[in-house]
Amino acid sequence: MDERNSLRIAQTCATITELMGIEAPKGADQANPVVMKKAAAFYGGEKVERVLMYNPDAIALWVYQKYTEKFAPVIANSDIAIPVLSVMPSVTPVCFASMYTGLMPQEHGIQAYVKPVLRVETLFDSLIRAGKKPIIISTAGDSISEIFKEREMDYIFCDSEDEVNENALRILEEDRYDLITVYNGNFDATMHRYGPESAEALAQLDHNAAAYEKLCQKACEVWKGKNHLEAFLPDHGCHAIDGDLGAHGLDMPEDMNIIHFYSLHKN
Repeated sequence: MDERNSLRIAQTCATITELMGIEAPKGADQANPVVMKKAAAFYGGEKVERVLMYNPDAIALWVYQKYTEKFAPVIANSDIAIPVLSVMPSVTPVCFASMYTGLMPQEHGIQAYVKPVLRVETLFDSLIRAGKKPIIISTAGDSISEIFKEREMDYIFCDSEDEVNENALRILEEDRYDLITVYNGNFDATMHRYGPESAEALAQLDHNAAAYEKLCQKACEVWKGKNHLEAFLPDHGCHAIDGDLGAHGLDMPEDMNIIHFYSLHKN
């Protein structure tokens, strides 16, 4: 059965802006109602002061369903797990553009595996307009490093995922930013080469889960006394192809269905 998740990746943007009490980008999809209902009960109407958005690439819902034990560090640091539907084509720049603008591909303009700088409003523009400070920490040349450039904000572009995560821990410790976006593309790169269920790819999944847990623990330590939120937010899924390789980009549940995790903390 070709089952598709009902909640949408484009709802992520307004979810974050609404929780932080700022205006969403123009035309953005509505906030995720499940997250907002939980947040209303938890925060009691108070706004979130700090947000960590951890973006691991290509982690599919079916991977979570089949290898749930590997997500134990993520689950242990989460309050909500929500199946979400990505966008087509299910490739990295298209999906992250929708996540951070709240728009569908035909609206934000990236409709293929290309990495132009987005000229529409993004989550980062909303924060900057509201006087808040965002930062992107990513591997150089990857989609999330390219499509959000040319904003009045800070960027750290690294040579490896380990360097990205080390910098993210340092930036968290400094507590100078209201929103920190962290991108890890290691699972995607490995599953393309060896297949999504290969020992090599599953080891990278372990790496992502451990990295997220460490970031969450640091955020809770540094942001104690502030309302804050951490989220584990993949962009699209993946599937196996001939030759023990992995791929994505098709309009199929394996590529479109993903799962997002949110962790809520009060002051």
